[in-house]
Amino acid sequence: MTTAYPWAGEHIGYGDIGEGQVRNLPRQRKILLVLIAVAMLAAGAFSSSYGKAGAEAGKLSNLRTVLEVAALVKTQYVEPVSMTELLKSYVAHGTINGMLKILDDPYTRYLEPYAYKQMQLDTTGIYGGIGIVVGIRDEKLTIVAPIEQTPGFHAGLRGGDVIESIDGKPTKHMSQDEAVSYMRGEAGAKVILGIRKKNGEFQEVPIIREIIEVRSVTKQILFDDGVGYVRLSSFSERTSQELEQALASLEEQGMRSLILDLRGNPGGLLTAAIDVANKFIPGGPILHVVGRNGVAQTVEASAQHIGRQYPMVVMVDGYSASASEIVSGALKDTGMATLIGAQTFGKGLVQTVIPLRDGSAVSLTTARYQTAGGHDIHSVGIMPDVIVELPEGEEPPYYTSDVEGGNGVDVSKDIQLQAALELLQERELPKAS
Repeated sequence: MTTAYPWAGEHIGYGDIGEGQVRNLPRQRKILLVLIAVAMLAAGAFSSSYGKAGAEAGKLSNLRTVLEVAALVKTQYVEPVSMTELLKSYVAHGTINGMLKILDDPYTRYLEPYAYKQMQLDTTGIYGGIGIVVGIRDEKLTIVAPIEQTPGFHAGLRGGDVIESIDGKPTKHMSQDEAVSYMRGEAGAKVILGIRKKNGEFQEVPIIREIIEVRSVTKQILFDDGVGYVRLSSFSERTSQELEQALASLEEQGMRSLILDLRGNPGGLLTAAIDVANKFIPGGPILHVVGRNGVAQTVEASAQHIGRQYPMVVMVDGYSASASEIVSGALKDTGMATLIGAQTFGKGLVQTVIPLRDGSAVSLTTARYQTAGGHDIHSVGIMPDVIVELPEGEEPPYYTSDVEGGNGVDVSKDIQLQAALELLQERELPKAS
């Protein structure tokens, strides 16, 4: 992803917050000393500003939580941060997320207890809502993609649509997490979204919430000539198991080559991305994680599936981000797959979600990552080996529900899938045993 597209949304865990480990950090003596120093600085700052901000004092976050977040940013953030500047930013804005604006990092943010609980639900893939991925683009709450076969999908919501209101509440000054809390709710209840379509048309769209059980594998097909197709729409705790089941089923049917469709997949858990890459890469690096002070740690393939080395194509586009780029970059750099489609989004940062004592959490950018070949893709993306761009204004084919031949995919309307099939059918494939 680029810094202009901080994707999160109804799926807070997809694309950024879920990418990394959710962990409790030990209360080291160093952090305690930092907290004491921060407290002393903060006391001076508040004493000089209290007279002016007395009317707003009730709106300020709990000081202890402020100090805890500031200490974590100081000690764990991927780049050096001035504690003094953090505190000045907090005094100026009066909120923890206001304090974090100084980082100019849309992926680092504070999660209220409710938002943190929702994020934990995201990684399991089950929650109550309407089934869309949203983020902030050009300071507007924007839909990244609807999740297939959900209320949002069936209501006609599409990537690029701007949500201007939720049940009549303007979204102009809403945080992503606040917007998420309004869109989620009890199954069977209605929410009304004010939508500005990409063509400028405004619509009020009523949607009935459902229990959203997000499957990572949304399509699996065996085409002629033994070409298997698997569409992976997200990376969650269930992704590895679902993909393994899909691959095993296709292999039993005689699959001799594979198309892995990661188009429109905004990412998710880093661990899920590593598990997916391990299914195909027999050895060597999957990615390199570069932390503070430029110290790099290489994640090596575990060689779990040495025999799974059939010809492979990975499909990507401009909404393939984060964990999708880790997988596609690893498969490309190791020569295990050919990439087809459009340039990927370009999010090369890793977040760690750190729980706090009051039940809230902070999503903190703690590292950058490079692909298996050592490429830094942040704000750049990955260029496919074979570029197949959609015609201007054409909706991505994975948004459609046209069915041809009962397999849920209309190949005649998907030029990128056509190119992938042609590439694999042109190769000399191994004979089925």
